[in-house]
Amino acid sequence: MKLVVVSAGLSSPSSTRLLADRLTAATLAHVDAEPEVIELRELATEIAQHFVTGFPPARLAAALDAVAGADGLIAVTPVFAGSYSGLFKSFFDVIDKDALTGKPVLLGATGGTARHSLVTEHALRPLFAYLRALTLPTAVYAASEDWGEDGLARRITRAGAELARFMAPATADAPPDVDTAAAIAPRSLTGAITSVDPAGGFEVVPFEQRLAALRAR
Repeated sequence: MKLVVVSAGLSSPSSTRLLADRLTAATLAHVDAEPEVIELRELATEIAQHFVTGFPPARLAAALDAVAGADGLIAVTPVFAGSYSGLFKSFFDVIDKDALTGKPVLLGATGGTARHSLVTEHALRPLFAYLRALTLPTAVYAASEDWGEDGLARRITRAGAELARFMAPATADAPPDVDTAAAIAPRSLTGAITSVDPAGGFEVVPFEQRLAALRAR
């Protein structure tokens, strides 16, 4: 399997690349995959040329092919003006419209303040929904003050386990890895995420019975 990581950080080193690397490590802890990192700052000129000419230069073409052929994708951007960066958006503007269909994508973003923490929901998810990608439940935003905190480490671990699970879904005779399953929220009998541990058992009360109990009060 192949895991492709797209990082839109503009400096070297950058917090965006650091988050991408940590998400990669968290994913590879649960699935055997070959990682490939694409630094968009190194392709900025080629992306601009593609917009003008309609043809991707060799390095950009290789990056686009890598994303299209990936079994899983990690996409991380710094926050600019409350949204993803222009470089990040430009790269996904030139990718084939069907390249991400059904592909599991782990979203990440970095910023200087926690006020931008919803950028993954109001900007990144709609972009990848348009591309028909399968965005994972846990997206990771890292503000400057988050680095070194347990909360960020837990979100990274959880997100990486989710991506690994979707890259290599369990079969009937091969249950999911115990560590992977533990990092993901338990699911109800219908598959929905729930705060109740299914190992403890469920008592399903019919809606009509609940309604009758309310009327009797």
